[in-house]
Amino acid sequence: MTTKRILIVANQTAGGTHLVEEVEKRMKAGPVEFVLLAPATPPSTSLTWDEEEVRAGARTRLATACERLAKIGASVEGVVGDFHPMAAVRDVMLQNTFDEIIVSTLPQGISEWLGMDLPHRIERASGLPTTHVVSHE
Repeated sequence: MTTKRILIVANQTAGGTHLVEEVEKRMKAGPVEFVLLAPATPPSTSLTWDEEEVRAGARTRLATACERLAKIGASVEGVVGDFHPMAAVRDVMLQNTFDEIIVSTLPQGISEWLGMDLPHRIERASGLPTTHVVSHE
């Protein structure tokens, strides 16, 4: 059986239970490797921000999320990407081949990614099956 490769795009929701459950579901279906991409998205609450601080925050969230996924037995590699999520996805996809994408967001009304229709834009641009999961934490 071929090992499936799945790209997970998440930032603030990267360590959430909803995402862990989705990863577990994929693992039960057969051999799978995950790449967890955390775009270094700046905070929406500030007009000014320091790029290195934003990247450091993304690295911290990414490390916590990768550790949580590794504890359930997931083979996962973490990548901090560009601050614009579509550019981050494009960059990762230029270097890797994936079978599927999972996009994890905050709920409607809170999520900036949903405001820019990110899950659908990623699906259209990649041509890959894309699952959208929403954090309820």
